[in-house]
Amino acid sequence: MRVPLSWLREYVDLPATETGRDVQAKLISAGLEVETVEPLGADLKGPLVVGQVLTIEELTEFKKPIRFCTVAVGTANGTGEPQEIVCGARNFAVGDKVVVVLPGAVLPGNFAIAARKTYGKTSHGMICSGDELGMGDDGSGGIIVLPPEVEVGTDAIELLQLVDEVLDIAVTPDRGYALSMRGVARETAIAYGLPLRDPALLDVPAPNAFGYPVQVSDPMGCDRFTARTVTGLDPDAHSPIWLRRRLQKAGMRPISLAVDITNYVMLELGQPLHAYDRSRVQGTIGVRRAEQGEKLTTLDGVKRTLNAEDLVITDDRGPIGLAGVMGGANTEIDDTEGTTTEVVVEAAHFDAISIARTARRHKLASEASKRFERGVDPQAASAAAQRTVDLLVLLAGGTADAGVTEVIAPSAPHSITIPANHPDKVAGVDYGRETVVRRLQQVGCDVYGQDELIVTVPSWRPDLTDPNDLAEEVIRLEGYENLPSTLPKPPAGLGLTDRQRLHRRVGRALAGAGYVESPNYPFMGEQVLDQFGLADDDPNRKVVKLVNPLSDEEPALRTTLLPGLLQALRRNDGRGSHDLALFETGLVFHPRAELRIAGRLPVDRRPTDEEIASLTAALPVQPRHAAVVLAGAREQAGWWGKGRPADWADAIEAARILAREAGTELLVRSGQYNPWHPGRCAELSVVVDGTQRVVGHAGELHPRVLKALGLPARTCAMELDLDALEEASSGHPKGPKISTFPVATQDVALVVDKAVPHADVEAALREGAGELLESIRLFDEYESEQLGGDRKSLAYALRFRADDRTLTVDEASAARDAAVALATERTGAVLRGA
Repeated sequence: MRVPLSWLREYVDLPATETGRDVQAKLISAGLEVETVEPLGADLKGPLVVGQVLTIEELTEFKKPIRFCTVAVGTANGTGEPQEIVCGARNFAVGDKVVVVLPGAVLPGNFAIAARKTYGKTSHGMICSGDELGMGDDGSGGIIVLPPEVEVGTDAIELLQLVDEVLDIAVTPDRGYALSMRGVARETAIAYGLPLRDPALLDVPAPNAFGYPVQVSDPMGCDRFTARTVTGLDPDAHSPIWLRRRLQKAGMRPISLAVDITNYVMLELGQPLHAYDRSRVQGTIGVRRAEQGEKLTTLDGVKRTLNAEDLVITDDRGPIGLAGVMGGANTEIDDTEGTTTEVVVEAAHFDAISIARTARRHKLASEASKRFERGVDPQAASAAAQRTVDLLVLLAGGTADAGVTEVIAPSAPHSITIPANHPDKVAGVDYGRETVVRRLQQVGCDVYGQDELIVTVPSWRPDLTDPNDLAEEVIRLEGYENLPSTLPKPPAGLGLTDRQRLHRRVGRALAGAGYVESPNYPFMGEQVLDQFGLADDDPNRKVVKLVNPLSDEEPALRTTLLPGLLQALRRNDGRGSHDLALFETGLVFHPRAELRIAGRLPVDRRPTDEEIASLTAALPVQPRHAAVVLAGAREQAGWWGKGRPADWADAIEAARILAREAGTELLVRSGQYNPWHPGRCAELSVVVDGTQRVVGHAGELHPRVLKALGLPARTCAMELDLDALEEASSGHPKGPKISTFPVATQDVALVVDKAVPHADVEAALREGAGELLESIRLFDEYESEQLGGDRKSLAYALRFRADDRTLTVDEASAARDAAVALATERTGAVLRGA
């Protein structure tokens, strides 16, 4: 909301010395977000006057049309003689009143004006357009042509109100009243302790039976509809300068008198209005829900297919407007033809949720919908209609019809019961009952009672719904800056949970291994699962969809971390960073088998365990995952060596790093799972309660996936379930025991079938070797015709060590033989060479 300071002063008698910056500070202290104060005309310097075009000579010898004009400027030039000016614009004629800037002046942008020779003539000044004066778009697209009644020589700076300050307020969704001069003026009056001249306090005639017929079929969607008629309008009447300038300063483009008046009143009172050409409206004006598939062409020229939930304005032909959003083209006031002499003014109050959904459904945000969805004062509709009628009569020479139509659905004012000391408890400050009552009355509330206050909220504050809202009003008006700074006193706790500790250790470990953390939003589109090639029955395809997503392209909560990470990798690769190793730890979301509705937790006490459990049961299942993606070089080339690219082994090693941090053994075997390459995919498992459980996959991504997502060749990835790792761990990681006794190394080569995974052989050797085994490492894999086409040799280095003695050769050999025996029993392994 753009608020001109000169306009604001009409409702509040601010001290003459107060600047826009001063008002900004006051409003920010009161809780409004005043982002900027824009000075208009601060660098403008006259003389800038009204002139009248006396003669125009067309200079035709140039490539573009040029005019040599003489313009009367009165005594502003010191001589009283006509001013000779060269101008290329074509939208003015002899006799027109224009804005002339004379030599010695400075226009916005530090553009100094001086006499200069151009196109073979000397130009003593300039005939100005709105853009050159910093006025913005006035719709004319050329030279400013003033009304004929303006006197020659008048100071144009004052006439066009070129010097002003404009406050730009970012209005939050709960403060819809601030989308009007009336609302901002009320906040300003409270901040300065000054009286408010409420522009909505008008004498409004009572409704009668002679007004334009209106029928509201949906009182829940439209609880108030006021219609007024004005006849005898001058179709050639134009918006006066003051009206156009206020609209321009507020960020709106002047269009036509009737439309400008409705926009002006909307900015003034916050009530959106619509004016219909009465000759184009056929029969009774109605308000109803649209029929599914109905058509309506709105004022922007778009033919729209309506939804059954859309609220529409109708006449006997059908829809003539999208209620609270935009009017229809078939009842538009067309000033290009100059035939509109009678208008019907609509001032209605519509349901905020209905208007918000309609605007989003049709992707049609308007000034009206922006106000309705934040809450409009229903009691202001009659005053807004009256204000519009008064301006049409004053500026367009119309006559107000005696008929007044008002359709009102009965409703009671909203009252809230609040202890008088409730704001004190919320803020931790002793305000006292008198201060609480005074502040609530300042925002428009009626307050009754002593220790227990009954507060009736004003119609323009639909955001005040419970005691905490009222406490916020008291606190913000007393000043957030006046709240004391106190350190919280948390109770003694147990520190981080095991899950939190693991999360932190994992992040540090991956960062230490050269990975860069890349947090992403937890949203995704289901099309990425198609690009991954997931099977139709894959659990990751069951997603939780958001009712109101931030982006229509990503309406679901993620079931895997890879889409966000791969998108970050592609973006960085496209910007020149080709050697990438990224990681993320975060929650993924899976729907529960039974859908439950979450209850509302209390705010006046700690929720009970049962209430928290009920809320948790309504949430999706949210395991914590960790994932990495790699592309390009894993080790850079240089004088120290050739370097090497990242490959599937790096992704698997990242998983092993996480397993070590969790204090558990990770079983790695060949697997097949999209989006990984079927021949370069590892299945990652842990043992939980004696049962192997798959917790993730790692390896190189499938070439089809790389092509579909636009990723670099040979991109690798790993993702696993951190919660499952924690469940399989043996508790807190323990530091290694360092023995002072020497190690005994025994090598063993086993021949097994090619289909036997290395992980199974290693697991059997580890179990069979017993407690003396310190580590086991696969150092060779060998295949040959001598072994057989379906056989392979796996060579392991086994390190044995005791804590309390030096092992003998017999002890080490016995441990090795036991390991080989168990591997033979479980996997069919045979000692190579035996």
